[in-house]
Parts: sequence; structure tokens; C-alpha cells
Amino acid sequence: MTSQSTLRRSLMGLGLLASLPFAPLALAQAVAPSPEAPTGRTSKPVGTATKDMVAAANPLAAQAGREILAAGGSAVDAAIAVQLVLNLVEPQSSGIGGGAFMVFWDGRTMAALDGRETAPAAAKPERFLGPDGKPMKFYDAVVGGRSVGVPGTPRLLELAHKNWGKLSWQQVIEPAARLAEEGFAISPRLNGLLTQEKYLQNDPVARAYFYEPDGKPKAVGTVLKNPAFAKTLRTVAEKGVDAFYSGEIAQDIVATVTGHPTNPGDMTLDDLKGYKVQEREALCGSYRTYRICGMGPPSSGQVAVQQMMGVLETQDMAAVKPGPDAAHWLAEAGRLAYADRALFLADPAFVNVPVKGLTDPGYIKSRAALVDPNKSMGKAKPGDPPFQKTFLWGPSDGIEYGTSHISIVDRNGNAVSMTTTIEDGFGSRLMTKSGFLLNNELTDFSFATTEDGKPIANRVEAGKRPRSSMAPTMVLDGSGKLYAVVGSPGGSLIPNYVAKTLVGILDWKLDPQVAADLPNMGSRNGPTELEAGTEAEGWKTGLEAKGHEVKLIDQNSGIHAIVVTPAGLVGGADSRREGVAIGN
Repeated sequence: MTSQSTLRRSLMGLGLLASLPFAPLALAQAVAPSPEAPTGRTSKPVGTATKDMVAAANPLAAQAGREILAAGGSAVDAAIAVQLVLNLVEPQSSGIGGGAFMVFWDGRTMAALDGRETAPAAAKPERFLGPDGKPMKFYDAVVGGRSVGVPGTPRLLELAHKNWGKLSWQQVIEPAARLAEEGFAISPRLNGLLTQEKYLQNDPVARAYFYEPDGKPKAVGTVLKNPAFAKTLRTVAEKGVDAFYSGEIAQDIVATVTGHPTNPGDMTLDDLKGYKVQEREALCGSYRTYRICGMGPPSSGQVAVQQMMGVLETQDMAAVKPGPDAAHWLAEAGRLAYADRALFLADPAFVNVPVKGLTDPGYIKSRAALVDPNKSMGKAKPGDPPFQKTFLWGPSDGIEYGTSHISIVDRNGNAVSMTTTIEDGFGSRLMTKSGFLLNNELTDFSFATTEDGKPIANRVEAGKRPRSSMAPTMVLDGSGKLYAVVGSPGGSLIPNYVAKTLVGILDWKLDPQVAADLPNMGSRNGPTELEAGTEAEGWKTGLEAKGHEVKLIDQNSGIHAIVVTPAGLVGGADSRREGVAIGN
């Protein structure tokens, strides 16, 4: 999509949501491969459906979820099928070797499952310090077993299915197992990312799977089969997820982690056997007439989103419209939220995170009062929220480039918003003989251990979950009914992506496809960042006149959003990636 067409669609889309037609997409359109480059854009139509919908990062994964929904499956059933297919077709971003956060809505109750990876029992705060006592270089820490956390996604899927699944465990696993056996065509995006990748070939299992003997990535359209992953899935289908956390699969994981020749880890079979999903209370707050809910700590994403939306609520964003003034407000709101994020957010089992204070409406209004509509504040300082029990400094910044998001609404009105990750693209660059990549999630911890003599909130500790930026989000309308399901990959940029999309949908009344495709903009309490190659580049001068230091950067979001309307479901899949929004 060109930047001019994006702007044109953005402006034309204002107020169009209620007038959209609602006809199911043709099957051929739903599964057609996208020609997009790894960081390019391909124009997509808005998705529409009357009964149910899946928005996911690859057409094959979305189609698997759609088939499960058509068979009478729940939103959770579909999410399991989508996640397992994504493990195959989008291996750089997520899979059973990583972790996830799921937010679930059953029409009455909002639930949140924390399947974040944990540090092994042997992990110590100095894990990522070099012999000189200084933090290691990022990729020196990432590549190898040192960075691998105990995977949580399989346990999360199991618990979600137990709580809210309708179809059998075997039935929801079957689409991915069948695809692993029969194979799938390598997409342009996967091929492009393999071409750019520097470290993956050093792992012999990954090299044999992804690359030709001459070292070139397997070409676009090459049928890639993964019988090892099919065997893993069929074992888990037959014996349950315990077969992942013990037995041959677990032994394979431990051997892969501890056997790296230069950067081994220390994960044990006991670490895997002891992993538990945390059922947490969903974090909810108001925005105008809506209620926005998501995942609380150890994710910082929803806290940041709610703080940003609380600042924006003090302004008439509907009158601002996309442009430099909107970018100013989103950036200033982001500065305030990211300043608090750095100081206060970490695993609540290890740090008393003042979530109640950080999301207190009075506190957020006091922060909003710091925003000058005509001048940037530059670098924001963290605030002093009420209800504090501890005060720790945490300067680390999660990356999570290897992340994906799934939004689903089923025909009974149940919904899933799940963000899932292996952290960096292709994770730790370790592939098990069981057919899946392992995460490098432990590098989401702070590499340093103290700041100004104080222990860092997000430092490495045994059994701890690293801070995340993931922000799977649900929106309820004024009557308490589901209105929207939103989320995105993108590492520390995720809160900015989600807030922009929420403003687009809730304030500017854009359909979710147009809202997802709006230029990305914001600040992580540094420069104001505008998406390069879009019409946002034209906002640079206006922002600089307000004192912003502006940087134009690539912002490869992967927003997947579904909006519920009286006529049916409307979905958007970020044009920067190859996903689709389809339904029945």
C-alpha cells in the first residue's frame, strides 16, 4: 500500500464503520498467499463475517482457526489451532517453544492467563554480565542456551482448552499436525526474513530445515515439511501437555539448551516439570464510554496502554484527526507511560508493582496535566503514583521482535485476544530435534543488576518472569458488551501500536483495517518516532516546531483487530504483514 493511499483510506474511513457491507470472504481470497516483503505493505480489504472471525498473521493459520469455528469450536479452540499452525508458517515469531498471554471474554467475565516463560532455578542476576562485569552485547546473550526461558505456551493452551474449549484436544491439534506432515509453501515473508538472518544457520537442525546445502534459504514456494513437529503434536494430542514437559520432548529441550557449544544454558528437567500458568485478574479501565481490558504484570503493555488512553481522554481526539497534532498527543502520552513502565513494572511475584496507583484515574489526570498542547516535554520523569509499596529502578527494555497476535470472536460471542512470542526473530536460534524453535525470552530481563545502588525490578532471578510489552486487549461498550478485540506484535513499541489503533477505532470511527494501516507514531520516552515510508514523514516539520526530536524509523507492527457491529463482525489484519481477517 502506498503512503498516499493509506492517508486517503484513513480520511475516507472516518465514520464509515456502520455502513460497511457484511459478506463472508471467498475461500480463495482467504488462503491466497500475500506477496508482501518482510517490512512492506500489501493493500488488504476489510474482513467481514456474520457469525465468527479470526484475525491472524498468516492465511493458513487463520484458515485453520476458521475451520475450527465452522466445526462448532470455541474461540479458544480456534486460538489453539491458529497458534500451532503459526509455529509452522511463522516460526520466527511464536510457537510452543515460547510463551504467551491470553485474555478471554465469555460474555460475562474477563479472564487472563499468563503463560510467560520463567527463568531456570539456576538463574542469577549476573546472568548477562560479561567477565568485566558489564552487560553483554545483545546477540552475544541471545544466541544459544543462556537466553532460553522455560516455555509456557503449551501449558497455557492446555489450561485454556480445559476451561473454555468445546471440541476435543485432538481435534484442535489436528490441522497443524496434518500441515506439518503434508507441508506448506514458504511465503515471501519467511524467505525474506531467512535471507536477512545472520545466526540461524549456525544451528545444525535449523540449517537443515530452513536452508539449502549451499547455505541459501529455501526458495519462496518450496514445500516445507516438518515430520518431527508432527510427531511432537501427535504425542501431545494423545498424551496431553505433560508429554511436552517430561519425557523425550523435555529431554530434547534440555539437551538443546545445555548442549550449545559456546553459550549453553542451565535449564533442567525439573524446571520444565515445575512450570505453571498463572491465572490473573484482567486489568480493566475506562475510556470515554468504553471499558478497556487486558493483561497486567508481568506485562507492562496494558498498564502503558491504559495510561496513554487516560491522557488522551482529556482531549477531544475525535476532533484532532490523524496528523501532527495527533502524533504530538500520542507521543507525549507515551513518554509519561514509558517513564513509569521503566521504573515500576516487573514480575509481581518478585516486586510489589503499584498497578492500582499507576492506573488510578486521578493519578493519570495529574500526569496528563503535564502535557503542553504546543510544546513537547522532551524526556518525561516517572511519576509518584499512590499505593506504592516499593521503589525500584528498572531501565531494561523488552524487544520481542519475534511475536505474533491472534484476535478471535466465535459465534457465541466469546472472544480471545492472545499475544504470543519467542522474543527475538527466530528466538535463541536453537531448534530442537522435536521440530520447533526455542525462545530467547530471558534477554527481556535487565542485563544490569542495579541502578544507582538500587536493585533493578526487572533483573534476572530464579523462577521469575521477564517483563513484557505485550498488550492483548478487549474493549467493551457502555452496556458491557464486546466491542473490539485488538493486539499487535512489535516489542517495546506494542503499547504505541495498540493505543494508535484504539484511537482510530474508538475516536476516529475507522474500520479496523484502516485503523491498523494508519501510520505508526509515538514515543518510548526518547525521540518522537514516526513510521518511515508513510505520510507521517510529512508531519516531521510540524512536530519539530513543537520542540520534538523526531526520528523516522521502520515500525513493522502486526495489528489484528475485530470490531463487533449490529450487522456482524469487521476485521483488520495489518498490511505490513501477511495476515488476514476471515470468518464465517
